[in-house]
Amino acid sequence: MNALNTSGVAQTRPLAGVLWMLLSGLCFVGVTATVKHMGDAIPAPQSAFLRYVLGLVFLLPVVPAFRQMRLAPRDWGLFGVRGMAHACGVMLWFYAMTRIPLAEVTAMSYLTPVGVALGAALFLSERLRLRRIVAIAAAVAGAMIILRPGLREISPGHLAMLLNAVFFSASYLIAKRMTGVVPPSVVVGMLSIFVTLGLAPFAFAVWVPVTLAQLAWLFLVAAFATAGHYAMTVAFAAAPISVTQPVTALQLVWAVMVGAMLFAEPVDLYVIMGGGVIVGAVIFIALREQALARAEGRAQKLRAPEI
Repeated sequence: MNALNTSGVAQTRPLAGVLWMLLSGLCFVGVTATVKHMGDAIPAPQSAFLRYVLGLVFLLPVVPAFRQMRLAPRDWGLFGVRGMAHACGVMLWFYAMTRIPLAEVTAMSYLTPVGVALGAALFLSERLRLRRIVAIAAAVAGAMIILRPGLREISPGHLAMLLNAVFFSASYLIAKRMTGVVPPSVVVGMLSIFVTLGLAPFAFAVWVPVTLAQLAWLFLVAAFATAGHYAMTVAFAAAPISVTQPVTALQLVWAVMVGAMLFAEPVDLYVIMGGGVIVGAVIFIALREQALARAEGRAQKLRAPEI
């Protein structure tokens, strides 16, 4: 939570927010690079399942919050649906990592926030303003620049990332709804539990023997992912989205560099251009939503009676 000065106004720490968001981006690139390094020796469902099983150790700090929560059957159902949607998205992501370059996976992963913005308008009754429509259209254009349909073959890895955006968007929309019911730590914890359960039958269906070295790499994936989400949360608490969101664009830069230096993947200018368009659309949507939230907050203060 942002520090408060004596007048009760939140003090932002822009430099801290930028540094935490930089660390978050590096962690997420570490996730993709580690999965890329492991290759397809372990089937995607099994890799995803083991990553979440090993990551359950990071849930220990939120166990007390789990004991105190009281959920209605409908809430349990929503957590279950979210877990299955996220599990499908995770399997598709692990599959895509073994089929297309790291930079393309990173660039197409930015489609998820765009899907969330569209889904919020369709399913959560949020107003779909013209500026948001333009940003969504720009993101779709960016995806077409990356895919270049008709000019090159669209691989199963690309299709997997398109479906990944659909499933992850559904997951985050449910999370947005549930954050008003339970604390954020519980939302994250329930995701880990239900995703693990959702992945289990798929993993056991294709199970192959794993080595201790492979388990160690997957534990590193879990650690990177947890650290990345934690750093992102701290960044959001330290500074406004207008400061932190543009930093996420660097993930694409790092993904291109890591792909070229560690995996000898050629630098595709179309991927950089398309990814830049998508990232720009995501940043625009984030800044626009923050501006609208501030305007709504000011309006509520004006309407509130003095005590």
